[in-house]
Amino acid sequence: MDRVMSTALCSSGKAIGLKEELGFDGRVIVYPNNQTLKDYLSWRQADCHVNNLYNTVFWALVQQSGLTPVQAQERLQGTLAADKNEILFSEFNINYNNEPLMYRKGTVLIWQKVGEVTTKEVKLPAEIEGKKMAVTRTRIKPVPLYCDIIGDAFWKEHPEILDEDS
Repeated sequence: MDRVMSTALCSSGKAIGLKEELGFDGRVIVYPNNQTLKDYLSWRQADCHVNNLYNTVFWALVQQSGLTPVQAQERLQGTLAADKNEILFSEFNINYNNEPLMYRKGTVLIWQKVGEVTTKEVKLPAEIEGKKMAVTRTRIKPVPLYCDIIGDAFWKEHPEILDEDS
């Protein structure tokens, strides 16, 4: 069975796709198999990491060292990840590995069953006035995760994502 993947990044907890909701990088892609899908998502997460590492160093150089954006860009030109980590640690006392996963790994949205509690007025047949009661429903909602999807642990924890029947 083909796999379809859609991504979007939004700025609030609102449902994605509303007219007032900001978003970018929305795609729908059909992949021939699960391994190709996993490879693509792994590449996207690795790309997120590379971009965030660059931006973390770039803005530290601009905001804390007083370099202009052009000077910061020139300083980082040709550097590798190890060089950027060294700049962060030696010049700004920042251990990039301690930065929140949300920035290092990005946001992964998956559909998950979520218990939702609401208060409803319920009228029983023998009552004229209703009673307010807490009602719990299970809904399937997009849930943001900040985790590593490159290794096998994520896929073992969420096998339903690649399940042929989902």
